[in-house]
Formats: sequence, C-alpha cells, structure tokens
Amino acid sequence: MSTGDLLSIEPQELQFPFEPRKQISCSLQLFNKTDDYVAFKVKTTNPKKYCVRPNTGIVMPKSSCDVTVTMQAQKEVPPDMQCRDKFLLQSVVASPGAAAKDITPEMFNKESGHHVEESKLRVVYVAPPRPPSPVHEGSEEGSSPRASVSDNGNINTSEFTTVTSRAFAARPEPQDNSSETKALISKLTEEKSSAIQQNNKLQQELELLRREANKSRGGGIPLIFVLLVGLIGIILGYFLKKT
Repeated sequence: MSTGDLLSIEPQELQFPFEPRKQISCSLQLFNKTDDYVAFKVKTTNPKKYCVRPNTGIVMPKSSCDVTVTMQAQKEVPPDMQCRDKFLLQSVVASPGAAAKDITPEMFNKESGHHVEESKLRVVYVAPPRPPSPVHEGSEEGSSPRASVSDNGNINTSEFTTVTSRAFAARPEPQDNSSETKALISKLTEEKSSAIQQNNKLQQELELLRREANKSRGGGIPLIFVLLVGLIGIILGYFLKKT
C-alpha cells in the first residue's frame, strides 16, 4: 500500500492482464486516513489510452473510494510486455462537507499556495489468467457439461476447439469401411489367381497322361486314367465354384 499524509493507495501499481483487442480494467482503492474531507484528481501520461472513473472526487474522513481505470483495446502485444505509461494521483484537503461538484482545477495548483500531495503509479502488464481445463469439467459421471461464457456473450474457444476436435475425431468410420472393402477385394483376387494357376497345372498333367496313354499298348483306356480324370474334374469344379 502506498502511504501519504492524506490518502493511502492500494495497490501500488496498475496491473492490467493484457490481451490484444480487448478492453481491460483494473481498480484502485483510496483510503482517507485523516479527519478532513480530501479531494483527489487522477492524471496520466497517455490520456487517449485510458479512461478513469471517477477522475476527480471527494473521500470523506476515515472512509475509502474506488477508482476504475480502463485501458482501451490495443492491437498488438508490446515488446517484452513493457509499458512506460504512468499515473499521478493528486490529493488536497477540501472544505468540510465538500462534494465532487465543488472541486476546481485551482485546488490542485501548487503555485496558489495549496498543499498538494502527489503519488505516482506505474502501469504493469501481466499475463491473463488461464481458463480452467475443459477436461476436468463435467468429467464426473452424471454431470452435464457447462459452457463458459465471457462478459460479451461469446463461447469460450478451448471448449469450441475441443468440441470441434471431438466432432472431427468422430468422422473416421467411412475410411475404415473403405479399407475393409479393399482388403476383401484383394483377398478374392488372390484366390482367383491361385485357382487359375491350379487349373493350368491340372490341364498340363492331363495332357501328359493323354500322351502316355496313346503310347501305351493295348488300345484300351486304363482304369487309373479314368479315375484320375474324374478326380481332376471334381477338383476343377470346386475351384470354379469358389471363384
């Protein structure tokens, strides 16, 4: 806490959780330690960048006042998250029972003989708090998922990414079916090729038997030749049915 004769300020610096393209606010609390009415005025080195409410006011004896400082949305993250902006809080004893409408610029003029107390505050950029992991939310059995909604009404992106990734991850079924079909066609093609090879081999053996039968004496057809031809026919019929 920054301590002065009239007002104490908490915190001692203005901390902004910096996020590009987003308006950010932080608060100061002013404590009047005296028995007098104290008028205050807030100044900054970059007035176009900040909005202070209230920028002037009265803090009654032994009481406090909250001041909100809002930084306008910035397009880019500054190098090394450093900021050179500064604020100056001026305070001066006011008339008993004074109100904000009674404050004039002349009250803070040191040249007029007024005792003006000044406190300098620097601006510090800090990393924004990380949102809770969506893995733990709604992971318990029977609990329903909850959508986190920001102040401007937009859905949180981690959960949208998770939802998008979940929806994307649920789409590989057509690829699996296509792979099974290709494997089945390949297997049938191999079986057909094997049957054709067996058929060619049987035809060659049959031709060889015919030649041997013609060379044999006796002119009649041996019984073993008839049986062999029948066996070949049965085997050939089996492969043809399979294909």
